[in-house]
Amino acid sequence: MKNFRLTAGLVPTLLPLLAQAGYDVNIPAPKSTISFQIFDLHMEILYVCLAIFVVVFGVMFYSLFAHRKSKGAVAAHFHENTTVEVVWTIVPFLILAAMAMPATRTVLAMKDPSNADMTIKVTAFQWKWQYDYLNDGVKFYATLSTPRAEIGSPEAPGKPVSEHYLLETDNNVVVPVGKKVRLLITANDVIHGWYVPQLGVNQYGIPGFIKESWFQATEPGVFRGQCSQICGKEHGYMPIVVEAKSAEDYAAWVKEQKARQAAAEGAQKLSLADAPAR
Repeated sequence: MKNFRLTAGLVPTLLPLLAQAGYDVNIPAPKSTISFQIFDLHMEILYVCLAIFVVVFGVMFYSLFAHRKSKGAVAAHFHENTTVEVVWTIVPFLILAAMAMPATRTVLAMKDPSNADMTIKVTAFQWKWQYDYLNDGVKFYATLSTPRAEIGSPEAPGKPVSEHYLLETDNNVVVPVGKKVRLLITANDVIHGWYVPQLGVNQYGIPGFIKESWFQATEPGVFRGQCSQICGKEHGYMPIVVEAKSAEDYAAWVKEQKARQAAAEGAQKLSLADAPAR
């Protein structure tokens, strides 16, 4: 009882602190068609669980109050009740069946990348990502851009100053709003995980295999994620940044990337040509 009073006394103190810290117990706000479907399913099942909680604990607390010893209640003696056993078998089955139907629809939708408008091949490395736009001929690597001085080391911890500490890259994945983007995800060394919660994607990248996923951004914005599989000592330094733009801005970005790639390839050819023969 003493511990209970101590815990209860801490609640009024902790709640304002959690509110100031921006504590959020729900999943991130959805920003793609499939993540909206996932979010709706999450909330529906949460409401079902809440209803079960209220009914079960309501009956339990009522029974404890109305049939307590101080009121002279005498416990009934019985061995079996067929009606009760049938009810508590059928009702949970119906509840599970009702939840299974929308859950199955959502899972099937998550695994259906057909009729995509564009395809991006994602290859994971220790510890960076490579993106290959198969339709537009754009290819680049994306690595962590948070300065190492902010990260520090166990002996000399850094001082984070970036707004998106460990969630920023030197090259963002840019996609057009409203277009279905098919992802072909694999890995070069160990198992990684391409995870962007607001877009509803969490897919393993496995060496020797190509896994499919997809998303369709519903509005412009920047959406951040990370590698979701422990892949080595710098697992926490593999952020993912997806930037959704209008069709016009996306076309301009593709043109800029192609020009940059052409310039880099030209410089590489000149470097090789100027290198002394061995």
